[in-house]
Amino acid sequence: MAALLALATGCGSGTGEPAGGSTSTAGRPTSHPVKDTSITARPGERFTLTVDQNASTREYWYLVDPAPDSSVLVSRGRHYAADSGDEPAAGAGGRLTFTFEAKGKGTTQFTLLHCTFTTCQGNTSTRPPGTTGPSATPTTAPATPSQTPRRITYTVTVR
Repeated sequence: MAALLALATGCGSGTGEPAGGSTSTAGRPTSHPVKDTSITARPGERFTLTVDQNASTREYWYLVDPAPDSSVLVSRGRHYAADSGDEPAAGAGGRLTFTFEAKGKGTTQFTLLHCTFTTCQGNTSTRPPGTTGPSATPTTAPATPSQTPRRITYTVTVR
């Protein structure tokens, strides 16, 4: 029994990482906060930006044109993870993660667009809006010209 206990306690955290945690980030993208709009990377390095998104309230994020210089940075897609796990739940939000890969030395920019039902119209989870004007859907707040989608422009330097 003591031998089994010794084996069980020496097996690590159960998270797939070695006991004591991982000191290597090889193969895993670096996660950046959304507010970190200046990013530095090395060629071949992948990084992610994760935003909150809730389709039930028509809140979406998009990678929009102009696209980054593909000799410097390429998009490797996006992945949505629902807060409710595998079971769909009405009104539940989640997180959308954009993944990028640094290709070659240089500097480029890209923009994420954040739409809500009051700032965009004609959009879906995969299709950005055709206009950046206020939605035709009535809201409790008056529609004003200041209700435009939020745009965050990122500058990426690959060294």
